Amino acid sequence: MTTTGNKTDEPAGDTASAAPVGTGVETSRNERGGYGMVFAVREFRPVFAAHVLSMAGTVLAQVALAVLVYRLTGSALLTALTYALGFLPYAISGTLLAGLADRYAARTVLVVCDVLCAGCAVVMAVPGTPVAVLLGLKFVMSLVAPVFTGARAASLTDILGDGDTLVLGRSLIRMVAQGAQVAGFGLGGLLLVVVSPRGALLVTAATFAASALLLRFGTRRRPGRAVRKAGGTRELLAHRPVRTLMVLVWIQPFFIVVPEALAAPYTDGIGAGTTGLGLFMAAMPVGTLLGELLAGTLLGPALRSRIVGPLALVSLLPFLGFALRPSLPWALAAMFATGLCGAYTLGVDRWFLTAVPAGMHGRAMTLMSAGLMTVQGVGMALAGALAEIGAPHVVTAWAGVLGTGCVALALRSARRAQRMP
Repeated sequence: MTTTGNKTDEPAGDTASAAPVGTGVETSRNERGGYGMVFAVREFRPVFAAHVLSMAGTVLAQVALAVLVYRLTGSALLTALTYALGFLPYAISGTLLAGLADRYAARTVLVVCDVLCAGCAVVMAVPGTPVAVLLGLKFVMSLVAPVFTGARAASLTDILGDGDTLVLGRSLIRMVAQGAQVAGFGLGGLLLVVVSPRGALLVTAATFAASALLLRFGTRRRPGRAVRKAGGTRELLAHRPVRTLMVLVWIQPFFIVVPEALAAPYTDGIGAGTTGLGLFMAAMPVGTLLGELLAGTLLGPALRSRIVGPLALVSLLPFLGFALRPSLPWALAAMFATGLCGAYTLGVDRWFLTAVPAGMHGRAMTLMSAGLMTVQGVGMALAGALAEIGAPHVVTAWAGVLGTGCVALALRSARRAQRMP
């Protein structure tokens, strides 16, 4: 992409002038256009609106389903399973279905995924649907999610090109997800005050249907990218620059979920109450939102690339403060600071988009999304297990120590890989 707002059918990585990863050299001439240049692209606006709707539907379905299952069974285990099913299918889908995002037209994949999720929500809302079926439908919706993410990433490359506009567009998509985490669960709870869980699931179905309509009629159809032979995922992971960057993308979130996983026992232990728990859970997403917004608005591509190393290396250091079992205000400050350091992801995103081979953008994003959700699920489970033998604040502090070391190794490996011929 050479000019602001131009739409291209060329896949990421096809540009001969693409700069080496990590150099900070940008192929787009929009060095400081900010988020405004993203919304200036007409076709991006319906994609963004569809993402807001589908995220709202995902969060609302999670809240409504958890309440419904608990009312039907009274089982805390089955209620927790509704949340776990938001993570578990990612590993399966990311491995087996990653190629769909590149093999078929992105718009078709996106619309089919939304329609499938809407259908699942409608069946969930039918009175008398057995709990086993409810959980099975939740599994299907989670199975679809990484395919949707990969296809949307491929679509954004077509719409925004492979320059800085794409990096900022993906940043906006991430910020919507963070915003949903901050506000979505609270708003979902308020909605359940006035409608039943099954009624909320019908609202969920409507959001997915509206998203499908926006994507179908707001974007133009483009053919699938490259048709790859079986084993494309292995081929992608064999590409060392991509593999090392995926590890860099995955490693920090594995540790960053530890305090969130232990939020309930930690805030209870310091006497913060349910209000304190809500603030604790919101602090990091708020920091992440602000960090990305500031980096995307105030910094150009070259500077965003240069801050990757420093911010990634210090991002988990605030967790060391948990060794002192801080009161709520200090704990909130630590969580907010870690979230603020998340601004480094914009630079890593640019590196990754440059490193992915031509024709494999959708597959790469599907795999990266699946891996990200999987490592977070594993990190949460491991944190809970360790908290059975150690205090939550001690587990969190050790996560800061070990995580910082692992991030340093992953960053070093990624930088070395980018210098390979």
